This record gives sequence, C-alpha cells and structure tokens, in this order.
Amino acid sequence: MRNKIAKTGGFIIGCAGFLFIFKFVLLKRIPPSDEVAPGLVVLTSLLVGFLFSFLGSRFQKHLERRRHFT
Repeated sequence: MRNKIAKTGGFIIGCAGFLFIFKFVLLKRIPPSDEVAPGLVVLTSLLVGFLFSFLGSRFQKHLERRRHFT
C-alpha cells in the first residue's frame, strides 16, 4: 500500500504541477491569436504525471532500502 501512495502522490503532483506552470507561466506568454491544442496539453500533463509517479516510486524504494540497512 505504501508504494501505491508514492505513485499516486507523484502522479497527482506531476499533473497538477504541469498544469499550474502551464496556466500561469506559459499561457501568459502565448498570444490569444495562437491556438493551443487542449488535447496536447492534457497528454503532456499525463506524461509528466507518469514520470513523477515513476520517480516517486523509485524514491520510496530508495528510502525503504536505506531504512533496512540502518
């Protein structure tokens, strides 16, 4: 169950973080006349979420190994 917490938390943080950065940093710099594909934004958000999920899982495994050796 603990491993799923790290994966789920990483996914949520990754997706929300990307959408937050996209909304407040990147979207302000894009002129309204340019069209941004919403599907591409969502797809990129999911990919970043999966990346953070993988990193969260690896980080938790590293902490578990460290806890067993000490």
